Amino acid sequence: MIKINEEVSRCLLCADAPCGKKAARALRALRFENTWTAAELFDSLTDADVAKAEAACIHYDQPIRISELKKAVLKKEAARSHEHDSEPLPSLELNFCDLVCENPFFLASSAVCTNYEMVARALEAGWAGVYYKTICKQDIREVSPRFDAVRKEGTPFVGFRNMEQLSENPYTVDFDILHRLKQNYPTKRIIASIMGQSEEEWIELAKMAEEAGCDAVELNFSCPQMKLSGLGSDIGQDPELVLAYTSFVSEAVRIPVIPKMTPNVKSLDKASVACYFAGAKGISAINTIKSITMSHDAEVSEKKTVSGYSGKAVKPIALRMIYEMTGNPLLHKAGIEKHMDISGIGGIETWRDALEFIQLGCRNVQVCTAVMQYGYRIIDDLMLGLQYYMRERGIVELKKLVGEELKNIVLPSDLDRETMVFPKIDREKCIGCGRCYISCADGGHQAIEFGEDRKPRIVGTKCVGCHLCRLVCPTEAIGQAKRMPKPQKA
Repeated sequence: MIKINEEVSRCLLCADAPCGKKAARALRALRFENTWTAAELFDSLTDADVAKAEAACIHYDQPIRISELKKAVLKKEAARSHEHDSEPLPSLELNFCDLVCENPFFLASSAVCTNYEMVARALEAGWAGVYYKTICKQDIREVSPRFDAVRKEGTPFVGFRNMEQLSENPYTVDFDILHRLKQNYPTKRIIASIMGQSEEEWIELAKMAEEAGCDAVELNFSCPQMKLSGLGSDIGQDPELVLAYTSFVSEAVRIPVIPKMTPNVKSLDKASVACYFAGAKGISAINTIKSITMSHDAEVSEKKTVSGYSGKAVKPIALRMIYEMTGNPLLHKAGIEKHMDISGIGGIETWRDALEFIQLGCRNVQVCTAVMQYGYRIIDDLMLGLQYYMRERGIVELKKLVGEELKNIVLPSDLDRETMVFPKIDREKCIGCGRCYISCADGGHQAIEFGEDRKPRIVGTKCVGCHLCRLVCPTEAIGQAKRMPKPQKA
């Protein structure tokens, strides 16, 4: 038995991989949850091809078990329905702020888009557009080192500390870059991110973005590690300043204005309402979360400081804050969901991550940390994974997925508390490690027995259906039984 996710996570995703283009591409597809493409590629590889790929693997420990991955993936793929396989892959085109975008995937304003060559390579790879790294009139000087990763049990980049500020280029150079990008890639969406220190600067930079041919302008109200006060998240935390600066820019330019909001607030309700009344066409959310990492590698000039936290770990927080805007009935009454589009940011690494933002109402998504770790090439599986998913469901337009899960988000008080789902143990998958027993005994309800035969047994009279056991099982041997009424208390 091989656990697909665990084994493929060992792959180093090498540049110019020695295992060969086809094997490397199959492994990358698997890593980013695009099982469909992986299965197609594995099916075209002979046993000899696979053996050659394994022999060429340069993993520092032991070669990736490509042959076993192939068997497991093809077995899994054989079990699914192939009802829609003959249908063409659907289009990912989606409108955002009245701009037609070829797909919903954009580079976030960050270190992944700081010059012409970088952005051009990304656009040619398939990204729909870019929110270019924030342009300002300040003298930006960065610290070294400025990145740190939070890991768990060998997993890469569960969270990421980022001390980057804004573009270090002269602002005139950046606007020239944006002008050339729009000229050379007219079908792509080029969005300038800006930050001013006064009403005059915000207006000047926005007008320069419009004159450069940018499709829209993003207002950075959210950077958490600015050197000077009164910038970045200092603005985003004050709805009155959000209202004022958004109004100044909205009145000065004709292109869509998109404030980028900070998560370093209790709620985005007030700030998003301010954006609406100030004339914004959209909102970007969220930027990085203020945090401290304490590892030695996190030191900057032998000191530690508050800085921005991103990566997979922040996704649930980002989704909650997106929902506060797209699902809040008070904001619906103001008409926000009809007049402002949302661009989702925060922990997007796979097409499934992107789907979750879209299902909560986002009309495009921005990616940063995943690109920093894996490169622009992830766009292939972001697009293909989403397209295969849509085809499986028989969905031909991406807009059909926008906001479809909002109806399923309820208050804790509205949850069903009269029924429960017992865990169900698959004896063939269980290897008798006892992890479920330990977690239930020390962190649950002591509802699992573990005898000399090393086979766990659920004690029905004690089990409350919390499913901690299912989450800690390393072999996914614990599933769910049918939902049923809770047993009556004695």
